[in-house]
Order: sequence, then C-alpha cells, then structure tokens
Amino acid sequence: MQRSMMEAYGWWRGITRYQWLVLLVAWMGWVFDSMDATLYVVVLTPALKTLLGPAATDAAIAARGGLILAFFLIGWAIGGVLFGVFADRLGRTRALIWTILIYAVFTGFAALSQTWWHLAIFRFLTAIGVGGEWAAGAALVAEVWPLRARTMAGGVLHSAWAVGVFFAGAVNYFIGPYSWRAVFVVGVAPALGALVVRRNVREPEMWHAAVNRLPATDSPEFLVGGMRELFRPGLLRATLVGSLMAFVAVFGLWGVTYWTPLLIRHAPDAALVAEAATVHRVSVGVMILNVGALVGYLAFAPLTIRIGRRWAFFIFFLGALVMVPTLFHTARRYEQVLWLLPLLGFFTNGIFTGFAIYFPELYPTRLRTTGAGFCFNFARVFASTGPFLTGALTGLFGSFSRAVTAVGMIYLLGLLLLPFAPETRGKDLPA
Repeated sequence: MQRSMMEAYGWWRGITRYQWLVLLVAWMGWVFDSMDATLYVVVLTPALKTLLGPAATDAAIAARGGLILAFFLIGWAIGGVLFGVFADRLGRTRALIWTILIYAVFTGFAALSQTWWHLAIFRFLTAIGVGGEWAAGAALVAEVWPLRARTMAGGVLHSAWAVGVFFAGAVNYFIGPYSWRAVFVVGVAPALGALVVRRNVREPEMWHAAVNRLPATDSPEFLVGGMRELFRPGLLRATLVGSLMAFVAVFGLWGVTYWTPLLIRHAPDAALVAEAATVHRVSVGVMILNVGALVGYLAFAPLTIRIGRRWAFFIFFLGALVMVPTLFHTARRYEQVLWLLPLLGFFTNGIFTGFAIYFPELYPTRLRTTGAGFCFNFARVFASTGPFLTGALTGLFGSFSRAVTAVGMIYLLGLLLLPFAPETRGKDLPA
C-alpha cells in the first residue's frame, strides 16, 4: 500500500531532465501518430463523395469507408509486429524515427488520391508507421523511467492520443470546409519530429545490456526467434490474454467510437444545417469526445495503482459496454450527442492507457517491444473486421444505431478475459 501511495502521489519528484525529455519525445510521437490516424475519420464522408462520384450513396460510403478502415488496421498490425521486432533488435530510437517518417509521409500522399482504392493503399502504408510507433515509444519510456513513476508516466504517455485526435478535429474545423485534401497535407508536419528524436534521444541502458545476448541481425532468428518465444509456456498466457484484450478494445474503438462522425451526420436535425456547418459539428464532436478520452487516459494510471491492473480494465470494459447503446439509442439531437460523447470517450479510449502500462510489464527486456507490439497490434488483423462489419450491418439492419450497438457487444468478451490476465501491479520489469 505504501508503495502504491508513492506511485500515485509525488511520482514526478526526482525525475531527471533527460527522463522528462524521453517522455516528451514519445508523447509527441504518439500525438502526431494519433492525429494522422484520425484525419481520415474526420474527412471520410467528403473524401469518399469526391472519390466515388455519382455512386456515393450513404450505403456505398459506409461500405467503402469501413473497408478502408479495415486496410488501415491491417497495416497497423503489420507495422506494430515488424517494428516491435525491429526495436528489440536494432533499437527503440531507430524504430521511433522510421515510424514517424512513414506515417507522416504517407498521410501527405493520401491527398493525391484519385480513387477510393488509392486512398486505401496510402492509409495502409500510413498505418504501418502508426502501428510501429507505439511499441517503441512505450518500451522507451518504461525502460528509462524508474519503477515508482513508471505507471504514471505510461498514463501521461497515452494521454497523447486524445491530444492528437483533438488536433485532427481542429485541423478539420479550420481547413476541412475548404478541402479534405489539404487536411491530409497537414499530416506531413510530424516528419520534423524524427529529427528531434535523432538528435536528442539515446538507446536505454537496459536495451544495450540485453541486445548483446540477442542473435545477429543476419541470423534466421532475427525475425522469428523472438516471436517464437512469445508462445513458450512462460509467456503464452500473457501473449494470448494480452492480444485478446487488445482485440476487444481495438475492435470497439474502430467499430464503434470512430463512427461517431456519422452519428452526428445522421442526427435528425442534421438535415436542417448546411454542409459547412455539419463539418464544424463533426469537428466539435470529435474534440468533445476526446475531452472525455483525455480524462480517461489520465484516470486509468492512478486507478490501476490503487486497485490493480485487472480491476481497472474491468471498470473500463464495463463502462464501454454500457455507453455504446446509451449513446447510439438515446441521443436524437446534436446537443444530446455532445453530452454523451465524453462518457463514451472516457471508457472506449481511456482503456488504451492500460496497454501502455501493462504490456511492457509482461515481457523481459529482450522481448519487450516484440511482445508489446504483438499484443497491441496483431489483434488488429482480426479487429479490422470491426469497421467493415459496422458498415455491412448498417445495410443489413437498416439502422446505423442497431449496427453499432451489435458491434459494441464485443466489450462483454473483454470482461470474460480478465480472470485469466496476470496481475503486475507493483512488480519490477522482467529483466
């Protein structure tokens, strides 16, 4: 209990300037990761109206939009797994630099799309960088920050996602009414962050101590050795449960939460306002949702210190399960949507802080980003069916609200997984 109190209160005392710098660099990388991931969501409708032309019916936009999101999640999974191995073998900092460059450059290329499948390809390539950045940043912070402050640092790190989504909403608010292509061009800006990482961040000592015991990069074990170890008896449970928990959260986020712009566009009073006003409504909705998400990100860390990792996940999975039907079946006007969006964001987004804290605690140093990257990202291959399923069920059920609510039942699976999740509160990182 005393140790938990020290983690929750005064956790920032004694932190060095360099440790703060590492947290800031990883935080900014995740901010822009989030921004570039979200830009497509806020411009989905106008972009597909342009790219589909006369065929741009509501059903076609939902179907193609869901398919593009599915491609994005598959790319995210591939990038997360590959760069997880890359970061364990060649360094956290190198992985951070390359992933930032990848997601920034290909977000800019999305502005050049002439067909919907051009956009799908560019979003797939963007996602490879988006997926790879998370594991490298989370491992870097976990290994540089001391145990007593590591949990709170992980919470601060993941708050960056809400800030990035807020930036995406702000970019769309000011630029979206004029050009969805210009919105994507703004996404190139994070490439400058790679220069900051290269100049100021070194590899953690913990990584240097472990990397000398790893196989050479030209060995066949370079890519497959670490992946194989994740499924050996000592780590199998952590890998399976962690991957399934991430699957539930990602499936829900992209199958439910990231369709809220369409909820705003389909509100009964949406037909009464002009398209420019609707764009502003969507932007405000995205930003309001992420006010709740930001609170959720910051609340998860002290909560998990007090009651443990598993109970914190329980509260957030249960809250998400309740909020999905509450929002999509009770909100009939734009004002009602705005009141409920922060609560949805608190639970469905806030839960991701847990993964930044929890996954690095499950694996030893030589497998930390491989394991965290696999759990957080491989599940996205299966979770990629979430947005596609939502779009398909909209046509089948004849109701956007019913489709989203059906997809939202995935959070029940999250609750059923928790008894099998290892509890890591108060334990040192496995060396």
